[in-house]
Amino acid sequence: MSKQYKTFLVLVFGIFVGVSVSITSSVLAEKKAEESVGLPLNELRNFSDIFARVKSDYVEEVDDKTLLEHAIRGMLTGLDPHSTYLNNDEYKELKIGTTGKFGGLGIQVGMEDGFVKVISPIDDTPAFRAGIESGDLIIRLDDKSVKGMTLNDAVKIMRGEPGTDIKLTVIREGADKPLPFTVTRDIISVKSVKSRILEPDYGYIRISNFQSKTARDLVSELSNLKKENKNELKGLVLDLRNNPGGVLSAAADVSDAFIDEGKLVYTQGRIANSDFEFNAKPGDIMNGSPVVVLINGGSASASEIVAGALQDHKRAVVMGSKSFGKGSVQTIQELRSGGAVKITTARYFTPSGRSIQGEGITPDIILDHYDIKDSKDDDKSLRIKESDLSGSISNPTKSQEAIKKAEEEGTKDEEKDEKIKASDDFQLFEALLLLKGLNILNKS
Repeated sequence: MSKQYKTFLVLVFGIFVGVSVSITSSVLAEKKAEESVGLPLNELRNFSDIFARVKSDYVEEVDDKTLLEHAIRGMLTGLDPHSTYLNNDEYKELKIGTTGKFGGLGIQVGMEDGFVKVISPIDDTPAFRAGIESGDLIIRLDDKSVKGMTLNDAVKIMRGEPGTDIKLTVIREGADKPLPFTVTRDIISVKSVKSRILEPDYGYIRISNFQSKTARDLVSELSNLKKENKNELKGLVLDLRNNPGGVLSAAADVSDAFIDEGKLVYTQGRIANSDFEFNAKPGDIMNGSPVVVLINGGSASASEIVAGALQDHKRAVVMGSKSFGKGSVQTIQELRSGGAVKITTARYFTPSGRSIQGEGITPDIILDHYDIKDSKDDDKSLRIKESDLSGSISNPTKSQEAIKKAEEEGTKDEEKDEKIKASDDFQLFEALLLLKGLNILNKS
């Protein structure tokens, strides 16, 4: 056994065991060490051999630190798409991202078949405005092929100075050739919760991602909607489409806002502190009024937790298309070097015990996205009603003048109150119709 190999084994054992290990050339000693420590010595021997060959034979000189960092990255990325090593700079960017302000293009990404897959573009960001869509596969960044890059390498290229451009070449389902997009980098300040009144008594809240303060912002936005409506809301649309997820506890808190009691979500892993259970506290910010949750293929992780909890408790009707299917929990563990390791430590389950991993949430009402065009030929003034017919008999409970006046006022109200059309957002339009139907049913 060479002196270099013996030294390397001592180093490896020191890293893994945390004690000094004396390595001898005796086969018996190696077997005893393998039995007592549980380390795969043959694999470590291969690693040592490859390490030495790269050091001596690779076309360019590479320092030990770089080689070991590559080895660590490879070990983690080989586990699943979400486990990774973060150096100092990457860890700082991750912490900034969870608080709502960071630099880049504004897309949540993962890896698929060696390419960067867009899980979801974030609302009101450069990527969103450029037309990047959930499910797009990025195959080139400027003139560089993505094939063979790690996710961190690709993210580094996409990050850059605000105001600078980057060209993304993407493959999109249904497109017959790759699509080019030029995106201008910017500082991404994400407001995770937005709201508006759809029609009198019916509200809309959009959550674009889950940050540490999302639940608090949700309560604030709903309070503002009630003030604007000057009354309690009769129904709410909670839009989680293209929401890539975020902080687990924030998802539990958002679910808790609508649910009075019971389990919200729980996690199971191999180590004791990976098992969590979140339970609801009394109180429902909608006071039992109907809620419709919109999801699609870009709804992942934390947004699936909310949809699953509200669906299991039958607190909301989930509408849209099947969600992404990320049912695993990643834990960020700081390292003494200043970096961190992000590693999958658990799977999460909905209150009824469903695992979403690889399956996603199936909506109660499946409704794909459609492009609807408004008819320009529907002139209400040309419609003929019973009261317009010659010789039409009178209504015994209402005069013709009163009927005509009511119809005119109804037309004005329609024009005044129409805040959403099917052509604007078909799924949202249908969600509003469903809320109205549920409200009528509740009254009866």
